[in-house]
Amino acid sequence: MSKSSQTHPLHTRRRAGILLHPTSLPGPAPKGLIGHDAYRFIDFLKQSDIGVWQMLPLGPTHPDGSPYQCLSAHAADPALISLDWLEDRSLLSGLNPQYDFAYHTARLNEAHAHFIAKPAASLQQDYENFIQQQANWLDDYALFMALHEFHDHQPWTTWGTPLRKRHKAAMAKAQKQHTKRIAFHQFCQFIFFQQWHELRQYANEQDILIFGDLPIFVALDSADVWADPQLFSLDKDSQPKLIAGVPPDYFSETGQRWGNPQYNWPALQAEDFAWWQHRFKTQLALFDLLRVDHFRGFQAYWAIKAEEETAINGRWIEAPGDALLKKLNQTFKNLPLVAEDLGIITAEVDALRHAFDLPGMKVLQFAFDGNPHNSYLPHNHEFNSVVYTGTHDNDTTLSWYQQLPEHDRHYLHNYLNTPPHDEMPWPLIRAALASVCCLAVLPMQDILSQGQGQRTNTPGTTEGNWQWRFDWEQIPHGLDQHLRYLVGLYDRGKK
Repeated sequence: MSKSSQTHPLHTRRRAGILLHPTSLPGPAPKGLIGHDAYRFIDFLKQSDIGVWQMLPLGPTHPDGSPYQCLSAHAADPALISLDWLEDRSLLSGLNPQYDFAYHTARLNEAHAHFIAKPAASLQQDYENFIQQQANWLDDYALFMALHEFHDHQPWTTWGTPLRKRHKAAMAKAQKQHTKRIAFHQFCQFIFFQQWHELRQYANEQDILIFGDLPIFVALDSADVWADPQLFSLDKDSQPKLIAGVPPDYFSETGQRWGNPQYNWPALQAEDFAWWQHRFKTQLALFDLLRVDHFRGFQAYWAIKAEEETAINGRWIEAPGDALLKKLNQTFKNLPLVAEDLGIITAEVDALRHAFDLPGMKVLQFAFDGNPHNSYLPHNHEFNSVVYTGTHDNDTTLSWYQQLPEHDRHYLHNYLNTPPHDEMPWPLIRAALASVCCLAVLPMQDILSQGQGQRTNTPGTTEGNWQWRFDWEQIPHGLDQHLRYLVGLYDRGKK
């Protein structure tokens, strides 16, 4: 039997969660950090009796800021590191109350210099253990980042052939030439993982699960593709032959051309999916739950020739998802995964998800088209699902509602039995919490009743995304108690 006999973490009781990426937290830096405001947010979740904090991928991003196009599938973004934590451990002093990215990077370099000059006994052994235990990915990542800096952050596919092809002599020379920068990037990862595990432990002590996100694909310009090009669909010049995306859908008439290189699945399977096993090991060390983005790509993926300008002319190619998930279940026993099964979902994709007893997703913003058989309508939900008012790719619920055609808005009010003057997004929030789905997740924008211009991401676009943040002053007095009341009303509270 494919699935484990153990109980999935989401099947032990009904739960409620909030979707908020750490970069959206308030704080002194240009983006949110995993510092004091992250702990304060966990306190807010506890006061609201909410048991799950869902977020987006944590990897180091390219300049566009997308957490789904990262420089590494294993590493975390150093921009998330809390400088306060470093100050508390005497690695820094005299922090500015507000600062920019350049300041943040400079202070990380300063902390590393202090660590080398006078290593704290309490951290030194942990650092050495981390370097050794994470060598499988950390060595390649740290060298990749040092070389990325040396090449003015140009993609590795543009580097000279010896480094691009990882010739032994060139690699040995680079290791020697960039020793200090390699050590800096190893240090940053160590510090992040230390901070993160403390934060996760604090959340778990409050009976709050941390719910992460694993993009199925990795960026072409990443340490992963540079280190293992044979596992991806690349030509002799290190350029992708087939790239990832999706055909025309709800979000785009021409589909979405993501640009990630497709996997060389036969090569991955030939090594018993070792690359995937290492990837899941890293992520499961960070999170209690893990959403697999674009799960349908494990059954079949939309392959687009690299020279195509849009995603329209791609084709579906089957992937060995059953074999992969069997191997992962053998390695990790009960996998706490949620399958992102939105978009074009076939009977084969559903069968793969059900074979491994993975919760799927229901998004209420997709429900009210007048079709009573719409699977996103609450009366068609099932327990083994996670329901959302909207995801990071949707508009805020209030803005979505304000732009609904009149007949869809009328249908929504009839279905929910709410008068038109009921203040959105709360009717949809209540519908999500009332659903039979095992977990209901609410974007932070929705519980703050945010309107137009406050969404996290607009699919198919590359500018103006991933920048939304909230401020503590936006949280109205009594919101935590109102949420606690609703969570209790629909039996989603922590027992």
